Amino acid sequence: MSPAGRAPAIHLELTTPVAAPPEVVFAAATDWTRQREWMLGTQVHVVAGSGHSVGSRLVAFTGAADLGFLDTMEITVWDPPRRCEVRHLGRLLRGFGVFSVRPHGRGAVFVWEEHLHAPLGPLGVAGWTLLGPLVRWGLRRSLTTFASFCQEYPR
Repeated sequence: MSPAGRAPAIHLELTTPVAAPPEVVFAAATDWTRQREWMLGTQVHVVAGSGHSVGSRLVAFTGAADLGFLDTMEITVWDPPRRCEVRHLGRLLRGFGVFSVRPHGRGAVFVWEEHLHAPLGPLGVAGWTLLGPLVRWGLRRSLTTFASFCQEYPR
């Protein structure tokens, strides 16, 4: 159940193994201004707080040129190097997202979850049927790039 009390209509969970220690993976995932280097078509900016504490606010633009959308977020859980949760507060995206890191052998497993309310209610759920595969493809591609990004991330 989301903080708003309604069950999210859209749930995504993707994982990727990363050949880097959990501390490096967490630091790389939450290096907000560098997310554009691995997250497809997205730029993130810290607009309030440190970006590394509960209550910090982030704004992400996802798209190309001027076509896209803003995602405003607030960090609600900050537990390095294990977990960062954000609440999506925008017009289009509402719900919460989670980056979590689990040790795995000499590296880690990075987990990206999204629990979102469909914009426009049932119409949004229907739209997700069409857009969902494209979104998943983009996220998988981003995670592949992220695993390589972590290899080069400062330790």
